[in-house]
Amino acid sequence: MVLPRSFYSRKAETVAKELLGCFLVTNLPEGITVGKIVETEAYLSAGDLSSHSYKGRTPRNAVMFDSPGRAYVYFTYGMYYCFNTVTGPKGKGEGVLIRSLEPLEGIELMKKRRGVEDIENLCSGPAKLTQAMGIDIKLNGAELTRGPIIIQESDQKVEIITSTRIGITKSIDLPLRFFIKDNPFVSR
Repeated sequence: MVLPRSFYSRKAETVAKELLGCFLVTNLPEGITVGKIVETEAYLSAGDLSSHSYKGRTPRNAVMFDSPGRAYVYFTYGMYYCFNTVTGPKGKGEGVLIRSLEPLEGIELMKKRRGVEDIENLCSGPAKLTQAMGIDIKLNGAELTRGPIIIQESDQKVEIITSTRIGITKSIDLPLRFFIKDNPFVSR
């Protein structure tokens, strides 16, 4: 079952933990790809200097302030895309970065998109997974309840590890990174 908007209408930290084990699905003209979410990071609106929303609404981050349950896709380092879910109430500016996936379906398409054969290297980082899943700026603002990108619930119980986030230089002490213990697809 596709996660409803109400799932995302909560605190980013809660959503980040509960997304672990769920399934990210893209249904694009090239084909369908599916991956289990194994790593996330929460980004807050208040007191989080690394959040894109920290300084307020801009043309780049406007989707973060929109309704929960939307895709926030942004371009970074002049070459990569990252995918987030918008969380909390409309106007708050919170989200969850999907950091890593365990590839499940459409693996040959993922390999083609990424140009790699190693399955553990397909989606083990935020830019890798967007490339493998076909997620780019055209999906910024997409409704995650309708597609072409959705997240499906899982009844699988997972053991969650909490740590500080990776690859940031501000608010580095906040324990807002969550991942499934011992999963080989978590980013390095």
